[in-house]
Amino acid sequence: MQVGDQVYLKEGGTMFGAVRAVHAHGLQIYVENSGDFDVKAEAVAAVHDGKVLLNPEKLGPALRTAISHAHRAEEAR
Repeated sequence: MQVGDQVYLKEGGTMFGAVRAVHAHGLQIYVENSGDFDVKAEAVAAVHDGKVLLNPEKLGPALRTAISHAHRAEEAR
């Protein structure tokens, strides 16, 4: 896992953000249209090929809401 990796909720899903920083106990991600969020390491389900997959059940409500709004501006077009 490294800065710049794309972040998803599931394999084959829509990318909603990118890794901003990696820390000993987790990472910071940027979510499109919402800003930066801290994610605990236990919420990371998998890492491969420049992708980070998160387990939505281990994410807080504010982050889940931000993810659901990540592409709202694009959908309005």
